[in-house]
Amino acid sequence: MNTTRIAGLLSLLFGLSLNATQSLAQSYPNKPIKAVVPFAAGSATDQIGRAFAQKMSEVLGQPVVVDNKAGVNGMLGADAVAKSAPDGYTILIGTNSTNAALKSLMKKLPYDQDTAFAPVAYMGSVPLIVAVNNDVPAKTLKEFVDLAKSKPTQITFASASTSQLVSSEVLSSMAGIQMTNVPYKSGPAAMTDLIGGQVNMFTADFAVMLPQVKAGKIRGLAVTSTQRSKAIPELPTVNEALGLKDYELIAYFAVFAPAGTPVDIVNKLNAAVNAAATDKTILERFSALGFETAPASPEALAQRSKAETAKWAKAIRDAKIEPQ
Repeated sequence: MNTTRIAGLLSLLFGLSLNATQSLAQSYPNKPIKAVVPFAAGSATDQIGRAFAQKMSEVLGQPVVVDNKAGVNGMLGADAVAKSAPDGYTILIGTNSTNAALKSLMKKLPYDQDTAFAPVAYMGSVPLIVAVNNDVPAKTLKEFVDLAKSKPTQITFASASTSQLVSSEVLSSMAGIQMTNVPYKSGPAAMTDLIGGQVNMFTADFAVMLPQVKAGKIRGLAVTSTQRSKAIPELPTVNEALGLKDYELIAYFAVFAPAGTPVDIVNKLNAAVNAAATDKTILERFSALGFETAPASPEALAQRSKAETAKWAKAIRDAKIEPQ
């Protein structure tokens, strides 16, 4: 077979492949889309993911069905999406756990965090609340730190996600205290034990924390953002409470697709996510959780993911958290 004929065949095959991809993108979506939430029902990721999925369904004209796959700080759900077909019918409601910090928390991931996903769209972020069981004899974060200093390793804290673990470990490191981590499979389960007194302290997102703080079932001590939250302005920031400057750890949410998903499909999904991020009903519903959106392009999410991965790597390193 001569080179001219080979070149012709290759050109034909490329053209057929391109046409098939374009056809797929033009008809997308023509069946339900599965949105994998890598954390338990009731978590902030779940609540926000379901609200976004509903709005995305309206925009795309097909159901976006949430599938909870919790476990290993979000790794199980992320892995399922990483290994899915890159056709736009399986997406990840990702977080700082799955798409920034896991790389530094685990000795080995079953996928390459940097290359396994196609960034789709940023959803938004929420701060965390540091809270203690009501029987803990500390009314402020400063008093809690003093208590922990007097009882090295005896004070326990719960964690069920990367942001919960790292926020507490970085706080320990910066405040010069030693606490003992008690890992949980879900935020709601950790909250149950905080209320019951099985653990002393828990740092988690507003979705899990705020209702219990407002109800007086636990005692809020501080927020992990650099500014006080409008949702609970009476709580100081960690920086204010302890006289620090550089403490900030917030949870964020974003949509990712498997690597190799056609650009046209990614753009359709991006438009649907951005529509949800500007939806008045969603913004009003989650403003009480301190949720702030920032609609942007897939490229902007790619840049953010790179920067956040570096930021969380430094936080994990500074807190001396050993990879598991």
